[in-house]
Amino acid sequence: MTNNQPSPDGILRLINGYWATGIVSASATHSVFTHLENGADTAADVAIRAGISERGAQTLLDGLVSVGLVGLRDGRYRNTAEASAYLVEGTPASLSSFAKLKLTHMNALADLPEVVRTGGPVKQVATEVADNPHWAEVVPAIAAQSVPAATIAADVLRLPEAGAISILDVGGGSGIYSAVWLEANPDARSTQLDWEPINAIARRLLEERGVADRFTCIDGDFHTTDFGTGQYDVALYSHIAHQEGPEGNVEVFTRLRKALKPGGALVVCDYVVDDDRSGPAFPLLFASEMLLKSKQGGTWRRADYHDWLIKAGFEDVSFHSAPPATLVVARQRRRPVL
Repeated sequence: MTNNQPSPDGILRLINGYWATGIVSASATHSVFTHLENGADTAADVAIRAGISERGAQTLLDGLVSVGLVGLRDGRYRNTAEASAYLVEGTPASLSSFAKLKLTHMNALADLPEVVRTGGPVKQVATEVADNPHWAEVVPAIAAQSVPAATIAADVLRLPEAGAISILDVGGGSGIYSAVWLEANPDARSTQLDWEPINAIARRLLEERGVADRFTCIDGDFHTTDFGTGQYDVALYSHIAHQEGPEGNVEVFTRLRKALKPGGALVVCDYVVDDDRSGPAFPLLFASEMLLKSKQGGTWRRADYHDWLIKAGFEDVSFHSAPPATLVVARQRRRPVL
C-alpha cells in the first residue's frame, strides 16, 4: 500500500478464517496429510489415493500451503513437521479426528453476538448433560490434544521413577492421561471419576493401550462425589477449570487437597492467560468457546490459579509450559515428624 497505508490482507484473513477450518477439516476427512506422509506429492497423486477429484485435491493443497501446513518445492508437496506430528492418522498425538469434528461446530459461532450481549449460552449447554450422545464423538476426538501435556507432566512429576503411586483423575474424559502415565510407570494405578458413558469410552482406550488392569473408574459427577481423604499421591484436574467459576474451582481444589496423601501433588492442566491478559494467543481466543458453551467458565489468569490453590490449602504452586496449555502443579508440604 502507498502512503504508509496498512494492507487489509491480515484483516481479510481473519474475517475469512472459517476457510482455514474448512480446508484443514476437509483435508483430514480425505486423509490428505496421511497420503502426503506416505509419498503422494502432487495433486494427481493425492486425488487418486484419496478418491477425490484432482481439482478438489489441488484446492486443498493450495489452502494447506496458504495456512503453512504443507510445503511446496519444485512442484512437489510435503507435510510440514507440524502436520506430520499432529495430522497424520494413526499417530499418538493425531488431531485429525478433532479437525473433522470442529467443522460441525462452526454454526454455533453464529450465536456469538447474542451470547456476548447476554453473557452466556443461549442454547442448552451440552457439557452439563451426562447422557448427551455427542460424548461418543467428542471424547475420543479430543484425546490426542492431551498427549503432549500428559508427557510433559510425567517428566515434571518424575512419574517413571515414582514407584507404586496412586492417581486420581477428576473428569478424566478419554482417560488419556491415565494411559500415558500408566505406560510411563508400570507400578502406578489410576482411578478416573467421570460420568458413566464417558468412563466406558476411557475403559476402551485403556484396554487398547494394554494398561486397563491398573485402571478403575468411579461413575459420578465430580461436583457431588466424595474424593476420599489421604488416598492419592497425584490428583489431576485437566481442562475442567475453564468450565467452572472461581468459587467452584476453589471448592474442588480444596477437596482434591484433602484427597491427597501428605506431600502429594495436584496437577491442573488448562489454557491459562497471563496476568495482564496480553497472551498467550490460543488461550485468549479460547475464551469465546467458554462464553458460547459454559455458564460461568473462562480462561483464567496465572494469578487466579495461584490464589485459588493457596485458598484451598496448598503451599507450593508452580507453572510449567505445555503449549498451548499450561501445567499448574500444587503441593502441600510434608510436615516434620515430631
